[in-house]
Amino acid sequence: MPRAGLSPDAVVDAAVAVVDVGGPGALTLAAVAGRVGVATPSLYKHVRNLAELRHLVTSRVLEELAERLGEAALGRSRDDAVRALMRAYRDYVAEHPGRYGAMEQEAAPEDDAAAERLLGILYGALRGYELEGPDLVHAARCLRSAVHGFAVLEAAGGFGLPADLEASYELLITMVLGGLSGRRPVA
Repeated sequence: MPRAGLSPDAVVDAAVAVVDVGGPGALTLAAVAGRVGVATPSLYKHVRNLAELRHLVTSRVLEELAERLGEAALGRSRDDAVRALMRAYRDYVAEHPGRYGAMEQEAAPEDDAAAERLLGILYGALRGYELEGPDLVHAARCLRSAVHGFAVLEAAGGFGLPADLEASYELLITMVLGGLSGRRPVA
């Protein structure tokens, strides 16, 4: 019989807490079990294995990102929407570097409703630039790569030079917006 109060969501809550404190490498079934006060085998009543738990953590992060980015873009279009998305994405990574780092990067939108929702939010903001088909996909990839790269490097302390990080990020936003406004179809 499962422990009272322990559920798959509670196990994911504990896993997220583990990576928030110790980073992605700290995520083990033993660490999660210790956090919730059960023996490791007791977790198998709620998750099949560590791989499934990692996927559930990924889904949680994607849900949180989708919520954050959706709120940021709401009622905005074109440059305002993209600027708000870029700021919200960076802020999320800065606030939650452990859980963001624990997110599986190969999560496929067709396999995960949260990833599909997040992609829909990105596409929605980018459609203001009259992008469709492959151009929309390329723009979404470029936007994600720019924000992800900057935010991950920043979270890891990868920007050691004394120049202002806010100015650097504002330049990145300006470059992305310029690329979207002056774009040429790829195909």
